[in-house]
Amino acid sequence: MLQGSARLLRLLALLQSRPTWTGGDLIGRLEVTGRTLRRDVDRLRSLGYPVNSTSGPAGGYMLGVGASLPPLMLDNDEGLAVAIALHGATGDVGGVAEAGQRALAKIDQVLPARLRRRLEAVRASILRLPDTRPKVELGVVETLAAACAEHRLVDLAYRDGSGQVTRRAIEPHRLVLVGQRWYLAAWDRQRRDWRTFRVDRIRGPVAPGAGFNPRPAPDDDVAAYVTRSISTAPYRHQMTVVFNVPAGEARARIAPSFGTLTALDARRCRLVSGGPTLDGMAVWLALTGLPFVVEGPPELIAKLGEVADRLRRGAALTASVRGPASRRGDRSRGSSARPRRPPRAPG
Repeated sequence: MLQGSARLLRLLALLQSRPTWTGGDLIGRLEVTGRTLRRDVDRLRSLGYPVNSTSGPAGGYMLGVGASLPPLMLDNDEGLAVAIALHGATGDVGGVAEAGQRALAKIDQVLPARLRRRLEAVRASILRLPDTRPKVELGVVETLAAACAEHRLVDLAYRDGSGQVTRRAIEPHRLVLVGQRWYLAAWDRQRRDWRTFRVDRIRGPVAPGAGFNPRPAPDDDVAAYVTRSISTAPYRHQMTVVFNVPAGEARARIAPSFGTLTALDARRCRLVSGGPTLDGMAVWLALTGLPFVVEGPPELIAKLGEVADRLRRGAALTASVRGPASRRGDRSRGSSARPRRPPRAPG
């Protein structure tokens, strides 16, 4: 049987592990009497943990949300996972990296020596390159998230892709993280239509205003709507391509920000995407390394032939400039890696 503080910590860990516990379950796990359980619950409450209880046959205990954040009970793997996540926190949101380092310092103080050595090994193996992407502010993300949840109007200044800044009155719907870039799906009252805003282009303070009645979402899948907004709608050219591979294989090579990918059957999938130039789209399709059939537009189909001809001419010209001696040298260098075939027997 656990004694004193050890039993109290065990009770706290159990309460944090799932939403509700019956009194009987806790008594069985802790191997205590009902009176001891009630006394331990009272001790947790005196320490600031909001433990709620309900009576009756279906009653039990649950850990509520308090005004302050009490200490969390984490097992070894959970503590190490949180520490690694904090250490690898990206800097795309301003202020998160700094807050993460402060939290990591607190976790370091309580990690057992064995886990601290494991974490130090992870840190020593990670090299982070400079990140020049535009950042969004933690306060902006927090304010927009609250406005989405509370259905509050937001007035803001927004800089579009051409650099023009305009005032927008919007009804925020959902924040979407695509890769490492934040977007906001919202109803634009001036334009009377749904719009997708890059959060790093929002300028000035974001001030939530009066409430509004939420509109039906622009799509059953808001993430799919945002993907179309950033991968197809902004571009001059749109394309529809069928890849002759399963959708899972295509998704492993094509980032979600490149377009909307849907499975046609077990062996094929369709991509709808866009791009600023037909040449760029043709080259990108070749670089996927996947077998494909372009459904449209016709201009892209013609462009594929032009790009293929250019590549063939470039390959032929390169071979002619390098000359026979260079080609023989290539074959001789390759002979060490691949043995020659034996000569064919006469007859």
